[in-house]
Amino acid sequence: MSKIVHPYAHRLIMLRDWKSRWFADPKKYRDYLKGDVLIRKYLEKKLRGMYISSIEIERSQKMTRFIIKTSRPGLLIGRNGEGAIKLKVDILKEMGRLKLPKPEDFKLEIIEVSNPEADAAIVAYMIAEGLEKRLPYRRVVKQILEKVMATRGVEGAKVVVGGRLGGAEISRTEELKRGSIPLQTFRADIDFKRERATLSYGVIGIKVWIYRGKVFTKKQEA
Repeated sequence: MSKIVHPYAHRLIMLRDWKSRWFADPKKYRDYLKGDVLIRKYLEKKLRGMYISSIEIERSQKMTRFIIKTSRPGLLIGRNGEGAIKLKVDILKEMGRLKLPKPEDFKLEIIEVSNPEADAAIVAYMIAEGLEKRLPYRRVVKQILEKVMATRGVEGAKVVVGGRLGGAEISRTEELKRGSIPLQTFRADIDFKRERATLSYGVIGIKVWIYRGKVFTKKQEA
């Protein structure tokens, strides 16, 4: 069997938390899970280009809270908060269209990502954006990797792009790496994201790993 593990799932509980946080009785579990998957898919498609880092969902008995982390909150919030209000209405409308149970109390929070160059999701989108503008893929990946490595707290980064690179007839995979990426170390804070760039001659897949040093939990003094 392959020893490849997903860097996010590999560190759940130890360094990471679940992206959906709620308890449900067996009757509601299926509806909640289906709702989370479909709404997250809808938001990822709708908010593409807004530099979204992650979409987290929290549910309690009466309240549902969506937490959207982005490096450009101004694009989402809009003037006088109009964008956030419209997005909230759109989410509730989509829930109705998908026949999902509507929450009694619905909240939408938009949080700014203070260090976007150290966030794999935002870096992956920046690469995809460069490729979709028809820029040479080597230059795009190299420039962004240099930006990532210049960011404080980043100790290593790796980018893998695969597909019809440069419009070639035969697809191939290329990899660029800087620093170290200890994938098997549990306490290594590694951020990972997959992204795709849609071009006229096909889709190019992008994978990004960013290593932000080891995390040591401080023992509380008695």
